[in-house]
Amino acid sequence: MSHGIKKHLIYKKDKWNMLTVEVNGKTLILREISDQWGEECHEFLSRPALMHWVEDRFAPEKFEGTEEEREEILKAFKEV
Repeated sequence: MSHGIKKHLIYKKDKWNMLTVEVNGKTLILREISDQWGEECHEFLSRPALMHWVEDRFAPEKFEGTEEEREEILKAFKEV
């Protein structure tokens, strides 16, 4: 029985800057597209592993944006 893939849009500034998470069974596939780095793909086998990456990637000292924007991104990940 296949549940298919459920796609979550975390953010999208434009077609060159976005981040999505696809849930495929137990696997979480994160795709980050940026005009700087192109497309990066990360695969996680659990939500805690995904959230660990998220906490590091969107750490307050690294994040280029407002605290509100950062909170929105973290909230979107938690809803995945």
